[in-house]
Amino acid sequence: MGAPRWKNIYELSPEQIEKLEQAENKMESMEITESESILLGLLEGDGNCIPVLNILGHLYGRYLSDFESSIQYYDRVLDLEPDNAWARDERRRYRRYLSYD
Repeated sequence: MGAPRWKNIYELSPEQIEKLEQAENKMESMEITESESILLGLLEGDGNCIPVLNILGHLYGRYLSDFESSIQYYDRVLDLEPDNAWARDERRRYRRYLSYD
C-alpha cells in the first residue's frame, strides 16, 4: 500500500485508510455495491468519520443519483465540521436536483 492521496488530518488508522482506498478504487471501477458495503462498514465502526461521510455523500449523489441520501451525509459532515467547504459545495450541488415545496 502506498501513501494516502490525501493528508491524514482525521487521525485514521492504517486499516481505515486502506479500506477508504479500497472503497474509492471500487467506486472508480463502478463496483458501487462493494464500495458502499465497505463505506457502511467503516461508518459502523465510527459514525462520525468525516472522510467516510463525505465519500458516502459523493457515492450516493454521483453514482446512485440518490440526492436526498447524499444531502443527508453532507449534512452530517457539516454538523460535525461546519467549515467543511467540500461538503457545503457538494450539498448545494445536489440540492439543486431536488425541489423543496
